[in-house]
Amino acid sequence: MEELKKIIRDIPDFPKKGIVFKDITTLLSDARSFHRMIDLIAHRYIGQNIDQIVGVEARGFILGSALAYKLGVGVTLVRKPGKLPHTVRQITYDLEYGTDTLEIHEDAFSKGDKVIIADDLLATGGTVSAVVKLVEDLGADLVECAFMAELDFLDGRKKLPEGKVFSLLNF
Repeated sequence: MEELKKIIRDIPDFPKKGIVFKDITTLLSDARSFHRMIDLIAHRYIGQNIDQIVGVEARGFILGSALAYKLGVGVTLVRKPGKLPHTVRQITYDLEYGTDTLEIHEDAFSKGDKVIIADDLLATGGTVSAVVKLVEDLGADLVECAFMAELDFLDGRKKLPEGKVFSLLNF
């Protein structure tokens, strides 16, 4: 794992002063590392009869799509408002300074579908917590929330269902 962690570069003072941004584009652009990262995450779910991977806008689309392909399942997108063409379920949630809204197609799942929510990074947990609510409100069973990386010091996993969080890399 240390090899993969070393590929992710730190960008100081982005998007604002005092924040050290974890730039995953360096890992994504390295074919060997990207393949290894997807294989390591997918291996965890082999044989669990997963029905769907939920990719969270926008970098979660990358991880979610690759994971869905590897597991031979479909991918469902959670998007910002106005981006999905069919009837949607919407949730508005709190951020540090304001609110945000996400949407998912109302017919994304059948009742009892086993789903994994995939995103690149677990930080404060607010966004993924909202996605968990959307998934559960639509009748799907959450298997786990899977992340490429987690910023442990932000305690984001405390906002998510206990025992349902997997992070490949921890910072």
